[in-house]
Amino acid sequence: MTEPDPPRVTLAEVEEAALTLAGVAVRTPMEESRWLSGLVGGPVQLKCENLQRTGSFKARGAYVRIARLTEEERARGVVAASAGNHAQGVALAAQSLGIRATVFMPEGAPIPKERATRGYGADVVFAGRYLEDALEAAQQFSAETGAVLIHPFDHVDVVAGQGTCGLEILEQAPEVQTVLVPTGGGGLLAGIAIAVKAQRPDVRVVGVQAEGAAAWPGSLAAGGPVALPSMTTMADGIAVGRPGEITFAAVRDHVDEILTVSEESLSRALLALLERAKMVVEPAGAAAVAALLDQPGAFGTPAVAVLSGGNIDPLLLGRVIRHGLASAGRYLYLRVCISDRPGGLAQLLAEVSETGANVLEVAHERISPTLALDEVEVRLQLETRGAPHAEKVLARLRERGHRVHE
Repeated sequence: MTEPDPPRVTLAEVEEAALTLAGVAVRTPMEESRWLSGLVGGPVQLKCENLQRTGSFKARGAYVRIARLTEEERARGVVAASAGNHAQGVALAAQSLGIRATVFMPEGAPIPKERATRGYGADVVFAGRYLEDALEAAQQFSAETGAVLIHPFDHVDVVAGQGTCGLEILEQAPEVQTVLVPTGGGGLLAGIAIAVKAQRPDVRVVGVQAEGAAAWPGSLAAGGPVALPSMTTMADGIAVGRPGEITFAAVRDHVDEILTVSEESLSRALLALLERAKMVVEPAGAAAVAALLDQPGAFGTPAVAVLSGGNIDPLLLGRVIRHGLASAGRYLYLRVCISDRPGGLAQLLAEVSETGANVLEVAHERISPTLALDEVEVRLQLETRGAPHAEKVLARLRERGHRVHE
């Protein structure tokens, strides 16, 4: 006996959700990105859902879902599971509608997301390591208390609410040819794909996942949602180990391709958005731009990259910036053998200075089987202007006769 198809979301339902969100959700800006346009070879625009209320697109779907509860359901309160963005969307919607909210978050959820969720009036409970663990706890809480479970992505109202972002994309960029969407459980991707394909079936819709939490490629190959055994990514906003039933059907039927990006690519994209677009995004929110940076010639233009969220812990932001600088070749780590004589180190540092590199750290190593008696190894950490400059630094030092190891 075959399983019945899950409920399907229609364009009419997305349009109805837009009416529900009128005056509640922000019509987020669409910003032209000249630096990405130059790289890709055609117009690229950024759909700035990081500027949405609560800092992510999640406020759309959460509000639509909760606004449609009956009075009896509202009286029982709501419960949700989230790494942070859906939590804030649920908390804001519940507060706006006068409903009690409890949110289960995985251990290690970003502190700013937890605090913001509490700030919107929700009770926060930590449960498990992954979102799936928190979701299981939320389901148990719902069964015990009668609170209505607000799923982070696998509900028709949630998908319809996220789909309103797709309506705005077509209104703000009517000539668009490619839409790239950060993807976890698939609520945003499914909603945007439904809204876009119903009106412009020629538009290519691409989902982008973190390599370390990519459940979609295997699920699509298997013909149904398949859970990952484990996940490792800094992009907590898209760290979802199993697609939903409703979102799977929509993505299977309406999405053209799923791509994955590395942690290094996410770091580079986040840093580039900060430097070039003046946009603060979380790692998940940078996934679409990471795909453009990885494969600049692979997408038809005009293209739209969705910045899905901007809720990043400042401590993580600092680490990601350093990681992004290293990935972009802005840090150079060298081991240089020099003569162990007075003035040798000063001469080396002067030669580095001539190249325009900035010395961040210096360390000596005198005891090593690879060194001659009159040699010392100097370990340098340098700040450069990027990969081409780093290559010039290496070439200059080697021209001066130094043995240089990266």
